[in-house]
Amino acid sequence: MAAEDDDRPKKKVSHEIGQDLSLLSVEELDERIALLGSEIERLQTALGKKRASRDAANQFFKS
Repeated sequence: MAAEDDDRPKKKVSHEIGQDLSLLSVEELDERIALLGSEIERLQTALGKKRASRDAANQFFKS
């Protein structure tokens, strides 16, 4: 029976801001934390690129 469970596609981890966390297991909470941590890193990288682009444009137009 356990082998049959392994064949099932894994449910994609997603998170909705403000969602009720009381029904989630410790493992699910750990997965959410990892997911959100990687998303924060991705957002910070994008922010850094946009700031660099804006700063370069500002320098160009100040000249």
